[in-house]
Amino acid sequence: MRAMRSTAAFWQENLDLAVQALRANKVRAILTMLGVIIGSACIILVVTISLAGKRYIISEIEGVGSNLVMAEMINSGAAQNLVLADQITPADLQAVEQDIPEVKQAAGTSDIHLTVTVAGQDHPISVVGVTQGFNNVRRLVIIGGRYFDQDDMMSRSKVCLVTEQLAATMFPGRDPLGQDLQIGELHFTVIGMFRERVDTFGQTEITPESVLVPFSLIKEYTGTDYFKSFYAQADKADDVPLVTERVAGLLASRHRPDAKYRVRNLTSMLSAARNIAHALTILLILVALIALTISGIGIMNIMLVTVTERTREIGIRKAIGAPRDAILYQFLAEAVLISGTGALVGIAIGILLPLAADLIIRLPVIAGLLSDFVPASEISIPISWLSVLLAFFVSCSTGLVFGFLPANRAARLQPTEALRYE
Repeated sequence: MRAMRSTAAFWQENLDLAVQALRANKVRAILTMLGVIIGSACIILVVTISLAGKRYIISEIEGVGSNLVMAEMINSGAAQNLVLADQITPADLQAVEQDIPEVKQAAGTSDIHLTVTVAGQDHPISVVGVTQGFNNVRRLVIIGGRYFDQDDMMSRSKVCLVTEQLAATMFPGRDPLGQDLQIGELHFTVIGMFRERVDTFGQTEITPESVLVPFSLIKEYTGTDYFKSFYAQADKADDVPLVTERVAGLLASRHRPDAKYRVRNLTSMLSAARNIAHALTILLILVALIALTISGIGIMNIMLVTVTERTREIGIRKAIGAPRDAILYQFLAEAVLISGTGALVGIAIGILLPLAADLIIRLPVIAGLLSDFVPASEISIPISWLSVLLAFFVSCSTGLVFGFLPANRAARLQPTEALRYE
């Protein structure tokens, strides 16, 4: 008998009987599957939404600048007197790039508030002197024209870039590229328009009224040659803490002991965003698991009713020689088929919905509506295949666990009692 139970025919017979029983009660089987379908789809959708949200939040933070370390002078001694030698200079920038191998590139800025006259009207602006790599470090989006090249920096060319808001204000209805812009006593040619990849709401040197000029020209306005803000971009995200420490040490070694510098990075914000996303994922998965547990209880209840209804059938099978294991595996197969089929349908729904949402987002009409908030090209809806495996495993396990009690009850029925059951 043991040899017979290990053959493929034994398992095939139990599977066929389970399929026949489910076909005989299609509506009941479908309604029982519904909870499993919802639960397994929820697991995939929850993980997908969580991953998409986490990517969006992290991309928003990294939009300020990827792997960024920021430095600025905060004071110069107890008397709070500014000392020119304590300022962060282009020589410090060069030292950071040369002496810290983990730094991919560095950039500095210095800004001053002025008034520009266009068509007889005065407009308050912020003139920001920037170095060569500033656009890459801060991940600026060049909307039209170009950024400064090496010749612009070296020759101190009178060229500038303006924000799209400022361009619309100063040159309404006109192409700003090539236009003349008088800032103080200097005349600049507009060579490009730009915007921040992520709006920092004026918390950085970039504002809606900013004009970028080569850093070498700032001396024409201020008479000084130092940075108010300094950025170092680490080559890898894992290098950010090390670069932060080394930049602070280098600045301390190159200036007076009384000079104080604030060196910081976005690691804490990124870590907080990841932790929030993980906590949200776990919470929502627990909700999905509760839904699967409820569906498992539904499977158990339906199977118990099924066992009661088929008591006579079980007695006949046992009377003609069906072993206890055959009855047990038949009813377990029914429970696993219900949960497994429900899992496959739920997984299909959980995959198709994000794919459909991704296609809808790319439609020109929808993309146009979303463009005021975030470009459609920057939205990604990832599907975690690990969540697919998790949904299938948990759903099938639900059927197996909750189906065991009814199956075991059926297997333990005595043939004589079962045959007398009405």
